[in-house]
Amino acid sequence: MKIQGPNQTNFNPYKNIQKKLTQQSAGISKNDQLEISDMAKKLQDQGNIQTERKERIEKIKQAIDANEYKVNYEKTAQNG
Repeated sequence: MKIQGPNQTNFNPYKNIQKKLTQQSAGISKNDQLEISDMAKKLQDQGNIQTERKERIEKIKQAIDANEYKVNYEKTAQNG
């Protein structure tokens, strides 16, 4: 029987396995990647729609102020 005392070098058998795994993973270099979900892409596109809508609203406001805005009653009746 061999007794090594309280400071045994091989006390944790999983330590060697853990060292091997960390050495292997250190050799593999992973690149960071960023993926944008479909929902995020839609939200980004909505920003473009918002600016287009604001421009359209400004044109309508200017036409109203200049008394040039005409309501298409037939089209309004069809939508309602």
